[in-house]
Amino acid sequence: MNILHEILDHKRRELDAAHERQSAESLARRALECADPVRGFRRALIESEGPVVIAELKRRSPSRGEIRANFDPVACAQAFARGGAAALSVLTDLRYFGGDLDILRRVRNAVSLPLLRKDFLIDRYQVDEARVYGADAVLLIAAALEPEVLVALRKRALELGLDTLVEVHDERELEMALEAGADLIGINNRDLRSFEVDLAVTERLAERVVGLERGTGRREHRIVLVAESGILGPADLDRVEAAGVSACLVGESLMREPDVELALSRLRRKP
Repeated sequence: MNILHEILDHKRRELDAAHERQSAESLARRALECADPVRGFRRALIESEGPVVIAELKRRSPSRGEIRANFDPVACAQAFARGGAAALSVLTDLRYFGGDLDILRRVRNAVSLPLLRKDFLIDRYQVDEARVYGADAVLLIAAALEPEVLVALRKRALELGLDTLVEVHDERELEMALEAGADLIGINNRDLRSFEVDLAVTERLAERVVGLERGTGRREHRIVLVAESGILGPADLDRVEAAGVSACLVGESLMREPDVELALSRLRRKP
């Protein structure tokens, strides 16, 4: 069993437990009745001054272990906001990444930036949770979903006013995202099955998307591309930007630095 299958198996057990604490019907009502306005995640990526960075709040990972021992998500979120992040990615998986939904809620109350719930979503219950706890967008991982489930989860997110960052790693997953109507696509340079990282993945897949858009000429409905994983410094950021991405999602290389605000400013080459 690869790590992705292991995580998804655990997610299914988590969902069973969550349903026992609160019914899907009750949670769905809460999600639909949320009065807190949604902050435009996709819009922020388009309108922010470059380089555009989604800074990630990340305590640990299955491949790298502990990343930030003294993890203070609120302090890091506020530092990232000062450092020029366009948006924040908040990991809510507990077992493998050391996050939880309460972190999402606390960060929501501490900063004005739009927030992405980053987790392994396989059921609309989790989309509803995202809205209730303060997310403005959700991550949908193509490798973890059947095409019809991806479409259904994206539809539910849109019903709640949430943007969807559809994550892909290869051509098959990219086609799946395009067929689902994704207008915000994350190209993950890390293979979730082996956790190997290669920035050439962004270059290869971004070229396909840019070519498709050039062929249709429909820039008013353009697909916003986000490079994920493996962005370690300004040279990496320049490389993926040159490939045609609008933003980069950066976590580990920032979270390992003592001063995350300074680290983000340096990555963006801002004084």
